[in-house]
Amino acid sequence: MNYSISRDLFESLAREIEELKKERNAVILAHYYQRPEIQDIADFVGDSLQLSQQAADTDAEVIVFCGVHFMAESAALLSPDKVVILPELNAGCPMADMVDVEGLRAYKKRVPGVQVVCYVNSSAEVKAESDICCTSSNAVKVVQSLAGEDILFIPDENLGRYAAKILGRSLQLWPGYCKTHHRLTKDDIEAVKKEHPLAEVIVHPECREEICQVADYIGSTAGLINYAKNSENQEFIVGTESGILHQLHKVCPEKKFYLASERLVCPNMKMTTLEKVRDGLKTLSPRVTVEEDIRVKAKATLERMLAL
Repeated sequence: MNYSISRDLFESLAREIEELKKERNAVILAHYYQRPEIQDIADFVGDSLQLSQQAADTDAEVIVFCGVHFMAESAALLSPDKVVILPELNAGCPMADMVDVEGLRAYKKRVPGVQVVCYVNSSAEVKAESDICCTSSNAVKVVQSLAGEDILFIPDENLGRYAAKILGRSLQLWPGYCKTHHRLTKDDIEAVKKEHPLAEVIVHPECREEICQVADYIGSTAGLINYAKNSENQEFIVGTESGILHQLHKVCPEKKFYLASERLVCPNMKMTTLEKVRDGLKTLSPRVTVEEDIRVKAKATLERMLAL
């Protein structure tokens, strides 16, 4: 156990949350980057879009999304009939904030006919102004599905550059990035590799290009977990947010995992606490909603992706 609270407090809060969850007919979702104790009280732990899809398939009336704002918005896009709660309303995503709808519209005016591939790590408004969404696991497939040369990838230039390199295509890249993944340097990888020479390097494609170049495997958060689970290797240097280690140790208790840098911590993902989850269930707030006209357009970009 690597909780930030005592075991007694965890058990007390977990019981209270379980009772409230039943009263509210709620489902609790937690992203892989959440605190360990949050992951352990969740009904589903996973990547953001996968979680929203799972919640949409349940008969729950309330979705408590332990993640950041755009994730709760995605749940609201897919489940307009459910109450969506984000326990910490200030938990945002700096990368998602690096593109806004006004800036995107201005770009589209400058480049008429440009096709916009929007990473799911973005606001509902930005999704609504885009042509198709993608995730870190299917970005290559989504870009591959588009014909023509004028393709803009937003907002993560690192993921866009990774997809472009795999496909040997030229993409227009929006100047955005994940601040947490961007902190990781090649020197960090080399330092940990020196201490653990037998360890494989597994990283998220939100990392810089220099990190991807030295990786043994590049994949989404769920992809990294599956790779470690199925690999014959016993040691891994992990290049993504620290919260993933909790699930890696659960899935592969016999294997060893070394975080590539102690700086791989997203402060926004760590804002959610058990107390905030409990209070959210009590008050059914803070609630995240999406205006219907934006919801319909944004959902269409997700549906185009899912149709692939």
